[in-house]
Amino acid sequence: MAAADLRDELSCSICTSIYTDPVSLPCGHNFCRDCIGTTWDTQEETFLENPSCPECRQRFSRRPELTTDWKLRGLVERLYPTETELGETGIFCTYCVLSPVPAAKSCLLCEASLCDTHLRGHSKSAEHVLTQPTNSFMGRKCSVHHKVLEYYCCEESVCICVYCWVAEEHRGHRVELLSEASEKKKETLRKVVEKLRPEREETERGAQRLQERRREVAEKAAGETERVTALFRDIREQLEALEKRLLSDISRQKEKLSLTLTDLMEQLEIKKDELSRKIRHIEELCNMADPLTVLQERESHGAADNEGGRERHDIKVPAVGDLDVDLISETLVTGLAAIVTEIKEWCYESTVLLLDINTAGNHVSVSGDKKYVSHTRTDQHHPKTPERFQDSQTLSIRSFPSGRHYWEVEVSESGDWGVGVAYPSIERRGYHYCMGMNNKSWCLWRWSNKYKVTHDSKDTQLSHVPSCRRIRISLDYEAGRLSFYELSEPIRHLHTFTCTFTEPLHAAFWVGWDNTCVRIISYGTAQQETHCQSCH
Repeated sequence: MAAADLRDELSCSICTSIYTDPVSLPCGHNFCRDCIGTTWDTQEETFLENPSCPECRQRFSRRPELTTDWKLRGLVERLYPTETELGETGIFCTYCVLSPVPAAKSCLLCEASLCDTHLRGHSKSAEHVLTQPTNSFMGRKCSVHHKVLEYYCCEESVCICVYCWVAEEHRGHRVELLSEASEKKKETLRKVVEKLRPEREETERGAQRLQERRREVAEKAAGETERVTALFRDIREQLEALEKRLLSDISRQKEKLSLTLTDLMEQLEIKKDELSRKIRHIEELCNMADPLTVLQERESHGAADNEGGRERHDIKVPAVGDLDVDLISETLVTGLAAIVTEIKEWCYESTVLLLDINTAGNHVSVSGDKKYVSHTRTDQHHPKTPERFQDSQTLSIRSFPSGRHYWEVEVSESGDWGVGVAYPSIERRGYHYCMGMNNKSWCLWRWSNKYKVTHDSKDTQLSHVPSCRRIRISLDYEAGRLSFYELSEPIRHLHTFTCTFTEPLHAAFWVGWDNTCVRIISYGTAQQETHCQSCH
């Protein structure tokens, strides 16, 4: 029962076999390195957000670095031979002829294998050398004297028997027992292993970094795929709307012209009927034989008067060219130009200050123009990316590695918010990802209807009570100055941080509960900002 319990303790819960290269997780559970790696690969393929321990189900923010449990590995290596299943070696006792019994040892002198029963009655003298079960007896005997190899010639680096030692070819050489020579070689090999282990561990870490990088590339590609898909979906929708608008304009112009032409056609039909009646009457007069009747008919004079040169009022028939093709073309060109402009903004969005949706937490909603951010209780299910924040925070796409910049934001009337700047290396998860709670970000907060500024977890309460919804953030990178203003009447200077910046900066935004929102109103650089420098 004790052996069974020990085997359970030395078995991986995934493959249920003796540990192979056992590793430890942060939660304390052990697994075979290949087993836990395969398990996590499967979790990723099933779109689980975080890797977890198969034993206790604890989730990790990312794949932990696996460390070899050397104590457990040494214990397995020492005890594993005793755990060999019966018959696994395929070598059976030489003396059990009626039924095969697995051998426990082999005697090199007798060239026989023995089970536990026959081993108890076997000679214990020194010349009967016992080893692990083997069929290769000749490989353990001298090929010249056919005696057991018991010694090791240090000069020739070969295993020899007692007769070889006294023979002329090894006479005077330094000779050791096989056990002594083996222990020395083992010590040398252990030193080699100690040198190789750090290299192997570094190789493992390199492989893990490459795997993490591959995962990051896949996540980045997923994010870009989502962006491109959304862009083309928007383009198709705009093209369809433009097509409907143009077809509607053409149809409207056609209907308008058709009504006019129909009215004119009705007038011409009336005119035609009137002319036909006159023609018939005149023809009747022309066929009369009585000259007095012809001359006394007054209507004929009207016809004669027309022949005499009176002004004629002809009806003008509009041409097909009256359809306003130029207006249709202008609508088409203007609509396509707007779509092209949007595409250019999408392709070169770093030239303006826009929000990076790949950094927005799952309870952050970013508008289509990427200038408006708000908190939502509904999980947005954004694609998982290494850049994404754990909570209600996001960064700008554009970074500021130098120069003077400013941007103005408009905030909601109620709720808590934070605006400021952050390095791209700011943590995205854990306890110190939030703006100002680390040495990689600077923030102005409105919290419980009061202002405070925060950097490196140090808060400074401001005496001014918020009275305006517009805030201006001014950055002078080379001067190491970050200032905040409330754009009230007059403009109020709230606070200025002074620091030597060591990384490019991104505009950073945090939004609290209850649909708190922040909108980017404007952005400017250098000379555009000089009119406010006096506020410093």
